[in-house]
Amino acid sequence: MKNLFGSVVLFHLMGVCLSQFPRPCANSEGLRTKECCPVWEGDGSACGALSGRGFCTEVLVSDEPNGPQYPHTGIDDRERWPLAFFNRTCRCAGNYGGFNCGECRFGYWGGNCAQYRESVRRNIMTMSTAEQQKFISYLNLAKNTINPDYVISTATRAEMGENGENPMFSDINTYDLFVWIHYYVSRDTFLGGPGNVWRDIDFAHESAAFLPWHRVFLLHWENEIRKITGDFNFTIPYWDWRNAQSCEVCTDALMGGRNSLNPNLISPASVFSSWKVICSKPEEYNNREVLCNATGEGPLLRNPGNHDRNRVPRLPTTADVDFAVGLPEYETGNMDRFANMSFRNVLEGFASPETGQAVPGQSTMHNSLHVFMNGSMSSVQGSANDPIFLLHHAFIDSIFERWLRTHRPLRSSYPRANAPIGHNDEYYMIPLLPLYRNGDYFLSNKVLGYEYAYLLDPGQRFVQEFVTPYLQQAKEIWQWLLGAGILGALIASTFAVLLVFARRRWKRSQRRKRASSFGERQPLLQSSSEEGSSSRESQLDKEGGTMAETKTPVLCEETERLGTCENKIYADVSVGCCHEGGMHQALFVSFCISHH
Repeated sequence: MKNLFGSVVLFHLMGVCLSQFPRPCANSEGLRTKECCPVWEGDGSACGALSGRGFCTEVLVSDEPNGPQYPHTGIDDRERWPLAFFNRTCRCAGNYGGFNCGECRFGYWGGNCAQYRESVRRNIMTMSTAEQQKFISYLNLAKNTINPDYVISTATRAEMGENGENPMFSDINTYDLFVWIHYYVSRDTFLGGPGNVWRDIDFAHESAAFLPWHRVFLLHWENEIRKITGDFNFTIPYWDWRNAQSCEVCTDALMGGRNSLNPNLISPASVFSSWKVICSKPEEYNNREVLCNATGEGPLLRNPGNHDRNRVPRLPTTADVDFAVGLPEYETGNMDRFANMSFRNVLEGFASPETGQAVPGQSTMHNSLHVFMNGSMSSVQGSANDPIFLLHHAFIDSIFERWLRTHRPLRSSYPRANAPIGHNDEYYMIPLLPLYRNGDYFLSNKVLGYEYAYLLDPGQRFVQEFVTPYLQQAKEIWQWLLGAGILGALIASTFAVLLVFARRRWKRSQRRKRASSFGERQPLLQSSSEEGSSSRESQLDKEGGTMAETKTPVLCEETERLGTCENKIYADVSVGCCHEGGMHQALFVSFCISHH
């Protein structure tokens, strides 16, 4: 079944952070003293004790009996977590959290962690193109950024020496940190000797902790992305795969399309085609009796739909989900993969979503999506290598939330004892530090500060899934339009100025032409009216320069001195006016007369 599923201010703004191992504790001193109580820089005290944020206390683990699935004791570092490594850790007060109590618990923000804030996880298919691209860029940034706060162990506690004289820890990027965590919680137990392992063990699958553990896993992952990006509004999107006939998110614009030359690889047009996977060879680790050390092991593999159809004949439907949500019991029977009529077992995918009965050899619901992807996501220990893992588990978590809201179970509905090892109510989640008990997260996500868009009331849902994406697109388009508008205005202004100058130059040139041609036309005017001109001059001379009563229209040309007269006009020597289309304008009549 394991191969196929069957800054202080910055810290104040963040939610609780995960481990594998906090850097301040991953050394010989931490291993020797078995104490992981780092100093909070805000006041210089361990766990922020001077500020009342928390205290360094002894770890108390539950002694409730486990189920019969794991018959061994004292051979696996994960038993009675975290005692193989630490027996003293920070216990944070109030809304404080983090491995040194320098942060806030889920859903709370601010310097004193007093501000409750609810984030909304949205359907990736309804997000704007820019939001989708931002999500993908964040994934790639996480894949290429060494995590500043945590390291992974590359050996068992025994291999590090009785007093921690040989600490074996390694840096890891933020994305692969979570891949390693998912590997570590689900790996087989070494029994001694090559290939000698116990396979029927998993601290996060096949029993009650499946849903609470993955809920905390996603919350941590979400907060780590906020830390490295500075985007405190970031939330993990989900893929609503109900009634899907294919991998709708397997496109180059989203999680990567199919490589046309090799259907098992990701299209080279996707950034995910260059990703290297880790922790993908469990049989090799078992044979060598070693832990995954996060070394790259080849490209991300995915060939959706080309899976064993006898194992997964179809993807889940709306009816399948509704049937699971309607089951009233969270766990039943031995609380493992053979449980009947168990909401957890149906949702996880070991039981039929039509009858509620366990179906060995088949994978339904959650498991079916892993098998359907037919690649890196289809192996439990390495499944988180594929970023579709996040979209898928966010939707699984939303179905868990639907069940919680439908049935409003008491804390006692979660098994306190006799569940497989690692799954009882008070068992600490592996391998997380600070410490979280399984049963503490058997509660609504409202308490944890987040919500799903499709679970909001109709009005809020409309805003989140329809209005918000369009507003985002409008914001993006508005920025473009603003820039285009400014550029257009500059071009229009420049054109207008050029037009004005061109018109002025044209007018000046026309005036110069008329002025230069005036002398050439004048003799013609004079010769054509030679006799009239002579008689008028004589008459004027006789009358002392006064005009005669006889009205003789004389054609005059426009000049600068004619002022407001436009085009060709007639000078009426008897009244001293220019006539054109019935308009009367004052004119220097003497000027016209003097030239005729």
